[in-house]
Amino acid sequence: MSTTQQRPPSPVGAHVPVAGGMAVKGLAYAERIGAETVQVFVSNPRGWATNGGDPAQDALMRARTDLPVFVHAPYLINLGTPGEETAQKSVRSLEHALTRAAQIGARGVVVHTGSAVAGTREEGLARTRERLLPLLERLGESVPPVLLEPMAGQGQVLCATVDDLVPFFEALDWHPHVGVCLDTAHMFAAGHDISTAEGMRAALDRFGEAVGADRLHLVHANDSKAPCGSNKDRHENIGAGHIGAAPFGELFTHPVSAGVPLVLETPGPAGPHAADVATLKGLRGA
Repeated sequence: MSTTQQRPPSPVGAHVPVAGGMAVKGLAYAERIGAETVQVFVSNPRGWATNGGDPAQDALMRARTDLPVFVHAPYLINLGTPGEETAQKSVRSLEHALTRAAQIGARGVVVHTGSAVAGTREEGLARTRERLLPLLERLGESVPPVLLEPMAGQGQVLCATVDDLVPFFEALDWHPHVGVCLDTAHMFAAGHDISTAEGMRAALDRFGEAVGADRLHLVHANDSKAPCGSNKDRHENIGAGHIGAAPFGELFTHPVSAGVPLVLETPGPAGPHAADVATLKGLRGA
């Protein structure tokens, strides 16, 4: 039996708003757009402030065992920075996201792979190792896995292409509690031409060879406003960008990605999100 036959179909969903109550608002939004999986923030994504959450809302989230939940860590986190103050804040912020993720029953915490800011990629990876490995060892299996999200290739980023993931994992000793979240818009901007079925298959083939299918926990399914190789992170609704809708169908059948949850981060609000969810479900075969 093949890998694709062994896995259930990939659930399709979106990043959902949680202002006013993670479960009350977030789950209602998920229902409205037909989501089968969701991603949430557990703190301000553009700040360092943290909070303890609401136990009642957390319990409602944990109760939805039929709905895979993922957490996206704040955008400011950069474990590869040479700045010690930013590094300390980054570690605390990621620890908070992992702890809160455990409290709501999330299956992983997505974190951007960061930037060297200055100096070499090797130096940035060494700093990432020094900061992330002790956190992983300290928290252990009490929290869900960290899911590395390669970026669009802008500036001094430490990881953009599939092949960039190899030295990143090597720096972390291929730690078993680290996985990957692939963002299709980022892949496209970084130079993977996934605007055809053949191109999408080639990128996924390479991921399987270089990293391993078992490391892929989540896909951010986003079309791109920017062209291939632009190094610009510009999300677009499915079928309205340079990737087009058809190649996303490969995600449901390829041995690397079949069965892996797909979360949209496309422009909203609910109407466009519902349309994108419906488009992906149509490509899946409903």
